[in-house]
Amino acid sequence: MKPMYRTKDVRFRNRYLFLLDGLLIGSAPLLAYSIRFEGWPWGEEHLRTAVVYAALSLPIKLATFLQFGLYRRLWRHASVEDMERITAACAVAAALSAVLGVAIAHTGLTTQRVPLSVLCLDAFLMAAMVSSPRFLARLASRRAKCRRRGDEKQVLIAGAGAAGQMIVKELLANPQLGMRPVGFVDDDARKHNHRLGDLPVFGPLSSIPDLVSARAVHTVVIAMPRASGQVVRRVVRAASEAGAETRTVPGLFEIIAGRVAVSMLRDVQIQDLLRRDPVRIDLGAVSSLATDRTVMVTGAGGSIGLELCRQLALLNPSKLVLLGHGENSIFEALLELREQFPALPLISVIADVRDQRRVGEAFERYRPHAVFHAAAHKHVPLMEENVREAITNNVGGTRSIVDASLQTDVEHFVFISTDKAVRPSSMMGATKRLAEMVVQHAALTQQRNFVSVRFGNVLGSRGSVVPTFLRQIRASGPVTVTHAEMRRYFMTIPEAVQLVLQAGALGRGGEVFVLDMGDPVKIVDLAADLVRLSGLQLGVDIDLRFTGIRPGEKLHEEVFFSGENVVPTEHPKVLRARNEALESGIVYRISTLLDAAENAACDEELRELVGSLLPEMAKCPHADVIVVSPFERERQQAVS
Repeated sequence: MKPMYRTKDVRFRNRYLFLLDGLLIGSAPLLAYSIRFEGWPWGEEHLRTAVVYAALSLPIKLATFLQFGLYRRLWRHASVEDMERITAACAVAAALSAVLGVAIAHTGLTTQRVPLSVLCLDAFLMAAMVSSPRFLARLASRRAKCRRRGDEKQVLIAGAGAAGQMIVKELLANPQLGMRPVGFVDDDARKHNHRLGDLPVFGPLSSIPDLVSARAVHTVVIAMPRASGQVVRRVVRAASEAGAETRTVPGLFEIIAGRVAVSMLRDVQIQDLLRRDPVRIDLGAVSSLATDRTVMVTGAGGSIGLELCRQLALLNPSKLVLLGHGENSIFEALLELREQFPALPLISVIADVRDQRRVGEAFERYRPHAVFHAAAHKHVPLMEENVREAITNNVGGTRSIVDASLQTDVEHFVFISTDKAVRPSSMMGATKRLAEMVVQHAALTQQRNFVSVRFGNVLGSRGSVVPTFLRQIRASGPVTVTHAEMRRYFMTIPEAVQLVLQAGALGRGGEVFVLDMGDPVKIVDLAADLVRLSGLQLGVDIDLRFTGIRPGEKLHEEVFFSGENVVPTEHPKVLRARNEALESGIVYRISTLLDAAENAACDEELRELVGSLLPEMAKCPHADVIVVSPFERERQQAVS
């Protein structure tokens, strides 16, 4: 019943506006005549003309306003768009009234036409009389909200741009939020000492600590959707050290994807600290992989596999096949996808990728056009203790999927690898490198569009470092980091999936694709940022403990081998590498390794076989080597 009451209340107020408009604009012609003749005695003919014109023009004007919807609006929330509508309605009404004023002498009701000066004055008076009460209502509503504001938190906006202006409007329009904006900070010196939305731009971001203290700021809102992670980290640290909370608007990727609006404030998350320009894919090229095609994703219940399914579903495939070993994860993935895409045919295949017979049956039955192979064991320390499992799953499972793809004429195959495959120091990295070789060999010998994609660490994926840190923080610590100089490349799950899709479209066969992940991030800095975002102080509320490098780990990761031929692609954020030619007999030697693993050879024997296949494992970079990515080398060369 409440919405109905509000509807009746709005209609009631607009009826009053209709009556008020009738009185005011009905008197406008008479007032225009009095201005024209500088008083009231105009003569009998002019008086008769004025009365006739006023009587005839009034219904024309009111009908025009009704047509433009001026009596179906909430004027206490009037905006620029409402002003434009009023202006358009008044212009049309004035034009129709002018025609009436000129033609009135031919109606027989009067012998004189309305003077042009009166018509002009009438138009201006009408516009003023229609707009004034409506914007007085808007002003009264705003002042009423200001009077209702009680004990509010002072808010400083970081970013004096369109997003910042929108945040200010939202906060002022919603006093129930209990947040009052006091001004802006921005590194653009041209904006300093100016006003935006009637609020001052105080100075640069470096002035945040002083402003938090001087203005009793409780919250700093980061209104910079395209800000880099470095800038966001700087703001968060400055606000935290000054004792203020931080909130943010969504990143540009979320806004473009249509998931959120600019005005939706939320807490700063760790992804914000790694912000980079969003990865935009060529939808035309990518859609050819999936639209009206059967597509298969292995490891579909995992973090990357499920996100792949979400984004592939948007491309309207004819069938989406979810292959995975864990029935619970596949079940949950199906529930989510069926809810979001009820019309999409979804097929579940519960299978171990090492089971060649089961995998072959699934491929023969569904004959996918494109396959995205995300199924793998990925945890470095666990694979050091389970060497046989790492080999049979990561290498043998990939060979099984590749063989089935070749037998069923799969057009596009994308294998998800890792930066740990470059000069690997772990069994997980080594098995991923061997799997890359299996894919490359199939692509080159069979002339197929089979490619690999190397990821850095994926934020938010199962077992990744961020959930681990958050669990330790919730348990009051300590937060454990292996080494003070440990660095990793990071990317978000959406970025990772964007790269997979783009690689499938860009691939010609046998290449390895890598995303520009920016500079590697120190794990200890990541931990400190998470502690800070949790409202705690490192060393005061929670401790940091170094545990030492675990077996198989490196201090720094690389994304390419030195011998790889690295070239740019059509996509500015993606590089392509074509590996050196594979050694003769490499596939036979990989088969020998798999036979040994399947026949339960001991770990030491398996390690020796892997080492013979990958001699670069003995040439891992030392802890003091700082690796510069090819992207950074290109930037440095461009600057020099």
